[in-house]
Amino acid sequence: MSEENNTEKRQQAIALTYEITQNAAPKVVAKGTGHVAEQILAAAHKNAVPVYQNKTLTGMLMAIELDREIPPDLYRAVAEVLAYVYRIDQRLGNRLK
Repeated sequence: MSEENNTEKRQQAIALTYEITQNAAPKVVAKGTGHVAEQILAAAHKNAVPVYQNKTLTGMLMAIELDREIPPDLYRAVAEVLAYVYRIDQRLGNRLK
């Protein structure tokens, strides 16, 4: 997920993972602003991971500590992101791991 922060004009990015057999909810595994955000996005593109842009959600997820599950109040918003990723993955003929 990425979004440009209009006040600082610096890009932000968040990386989530969700292992349904190991976690109760998706976890924040990487986050950053500026150069770090660029590195996260480059890794996503290199590995054909879809990128979803939502400034509001990105801001909320930036407040979550690394390796922490998202709070229940963000389940619905993150579920929409996961559904988007699933649809893109299906369109490309890939199977989610």
